[in-house]
Order: sequence, then structure tokens, then C-alpha cells
Amino acid sequence: MNPNIENSGIPSKEQIERTLPSKERREKGPYVVIECWQKIPCNPCVKACPFGVIQPMEDINDLPVTDIDKCTGCGLCISLCPGLAIFVIDETYGEEDQALVMIPHEFVPIPKKGDLVQALDRQGNYICDAQVVRTTQNKSNTTVVHLLIPREFILDVRAIKP
Repeated sequence: MNPNIENSGIPSKEQIERTLPSKERREKGPYVVIECWQKIPCNPCVKACPFGVIQPMEDINDLPVTDIDKCTGCGLCISLCPGLAIFVIDETYGEEDQALVMIPHEFVPIPKKGDLVQALDRQGNYICDAQVVRTTQNKSNTTVVHLLIPREFILDVRAIKP
């Protein structure tokens, strides 16, 4: 494991880029990104995906493995991850220089459609302004916020400040 993660909990840019599918797949529509870095007993993401994108684990301590070509970008897995480690990115959404990022959000107030919020990185630093496209919530009570952001920040935005 990268010492950066062990010391700070923050992955390197290279680790983040390794979670992304191929450029060709990213151009086809939304895809899941799982930033699960530690082998711990956890598998709600496997059970959450109705399309079989997140493969069954041989051992409950295994890291999630995806069949990204099955991903529809529905986002059902996002709110069921207790580690808030799952995101959906859609680089085909919006204008050419924009993208949609779906992130888990467990704070109040819950932003509303049309709100302009501050997009933050993994350390809580301001990255850019983002427009809330919509919010969804399921039985886990973790809200998923759908953000329209400049495409250049898709790897950076992981939280918001209303």
C-alpha cells in the first residue's frame, strides 16, 4: 500500500487514475469509480448493484472488482458504501467542458437542485464551483449529490460545501 494512504488516507494521483476505465469506455457514458484501498470485511457494494458490475468476492476482505462495461451509472452502489468510497462519473453529460460527478453526502443541509455549491477535494480544499443537478436518497439515508463541474476536476471533486 502506498505510504501516502497509510499516513494521510489520501491516494496518490496515480492510484486514482488506476481506478478509471479506458478512455474509450469513459466516452460511452457514466461509469463507477471505487476508491476502496484497504482489505476489510465489507461487501454491500456487491449486493447493491443490480447489473452485476461489482463482482462477487471470493473473500469478504477482497477489494471490489468491476466489470465496467455493465455499468449504467445508476449510482445505487454509492449510498450503500459505508466507507463513502464509490462515485459515478459521466464525462458525456453537459457541455464539452463539463461532466457529471455523483458523490455521497452525509451533511446537512442537503443541497437542492439548482444550488451552486463549493466542490472540495479529498482534503477539504476548495476546487471549483459546482451546480447541483439533483439529489437522491435511498434507505441508507446517505444522500447522493449529482454535480455538474468543469471536466478537468473529475478526479479531484469528492465532497461539497453548501
